[in-house]
Amino acid sequence: MRILCIGDVVGSVGCRFLREKLPALKRVKGIDAVICNGENSADGNGITPASADFLFNSGVNAITLGNHAFRRREIYDYLEQSPFTARPANYPDGTTPGSGIVELDMGRRVVSIINLMGNMFLESGLDCAFDVVDRMLARASSKIILVDFHAEATSEKRAMGYYLDGRVSAVFGTHTHVQTSDAQVLPKGTGYITDVGMTGVIHSVLGVKTEIIIEKFKTKMPARFEQANGECSMEAVLFDVDDNSGKCKSAESMRVE
Repeated sequence: MRILCIGDVVGSVGCRFLREKLPALKRVKGIDAVICNGENSADGNGITPASADFLFNSGVNAITLGNHAFRRREIYDYLEQSPFTARPANYPDGTTPGSGIVELDMGRRVVSIINLMGNMFLESGLDCAFDVVDRMLARASSKIILVDFHAEATSEKRAMGYYLDGRVSAVFGTHTHVQTSDAQVLPKGTGYITDVGMTGVIHSVLGVKTEIIIEKFKTKMPARFEQANGECSMEAVLFDVDDNSGKCKSAESMRVE
């Protein structure tokens, strides 16, 4: 099974670019399932029912989230109702909308998708990601398991990759919006990349207008972020997973412009 994981989609510009490029990429690469991080898919941050539906209607099979998952209150009921949108599993069950694990029935195989958030430099007070993932693995019904680790620190992401090596099909990092050059298969058969990257405007600062971010760094004052416009790219990683063993055979990073 060939599974494409797409980096953080930023705003309506990123969503439209994904819709433009994804169908042809699926045909050319023979892709069976598509996962994308959609926590920034709404203009101005967060995710809305409209931006989630847009991604699903564009050919995405499952959406993962991150620290901006609950920025828009209108997404809360959607998370409860959507069977293919995963929020970080570290948030407490019972009081947090949605689920930290979703499962795709792709016909010949089921794909389990776990969403985690890192503990370093992000939300304080969340359960330890390493403990949480063990609980999530116990709930997975498939040998084909992918983990979106939405985290800031590269060391934490690398550690998670090796912690899960041989236990899941692939671990892909999101959140920093800059693709790393370490797509690989770890020694025990788990595909890995520290960060998939971003889908959005190339000449921007993580999808935001450059002048706004530069001014914020210079003045130290709050600023209202505005989405950049211009040429886009879609960054992703393609994992080729053995249907029977769940082991990853190859990991290929890509950037579509």
